[in-house]
Amino acid sequence: MKLFTTIIVSSCLAAQAFGVSPVVSKSKGLSKPALIHKSPLRQKNVASSSPLFRDPTLTRGGAIPGLDAYSEALDKNPITTKALTSLVGWFLGDLLAQVFIAGGPIDWKRLATLSFFGFIYHGPSGHYFYNWLDKQIPGTDAIPVFSKVAFDQVIWCPIFMSVFFTYLGLVNGDSLNTIGNKIKSDLLTACQGSWKVWPLVHLINFKFVPNKWRIPYINAVQIAFNMFLSLLGSKKA
Repeated sequence: MKLFTTIIVSSCLAAQAFGVSPVVSKSKGLSKPALIHKSPLRQKNVASSSPLFRDPTLTRGGAIPGLDAYSEALDKNPITTKALTSLVGWFLGDLLAQVFIAGGPIDWKRLATLSFFGFIYHGPSGHYFYNWLDKQIPGTDAIPVFSKVAFDQVIWCPIFMSVFFTYLGLVNGDSLNTIGNKIKSDLLTACQGSWKVWPLVHLINFKFVPNKWRIPYINAVQIAFNMFLSLLGSKKA
């Protein structure tokens, strides 16, 4: 009986939420809720009155709050926006690596160092690199896409990894000799890790992702890859 009562009350509340007014039927002396069609769903301009039918052009970001503002920021301030996006991506990557893989207390200096690398280098360099690459190899057909992937992984990947290890060495106060040894010992490992992940990611990237969304897309994927890089970068040479 309690279950039946709960169902009836819930139905009435749901009906009221959608603008349907319950009325009591007096037939045969029974009182039960009946629905009459006074729903605003049938009225004109319902989008202006019901939050269920908000006009996406009037809702900032449409279905995803803030997406339109973020897209606008990519257009107006692409370098700063991409730099901040990479800061967040590298921050989350290293934080997750420290919490779930290393399992130790959080090294805040390391977290700040890697986050700043995302901000100062990954975002800005990616902006210029992908703009340049799209100009040099235009198009989204098979040959341009595979050519971009090959260039990214064969040329850009070793450069990026070398800058990454150099940056970490300088921040830690290592000598140039120590930094050189770090690059010699770990560059191939880093590139091999990249080659297992990024060719497929970049096939999608260069085929389907518009240029201005490349860095946000890459950072979404790179959170996991940055976990690998943060662990590799923190390893002693």
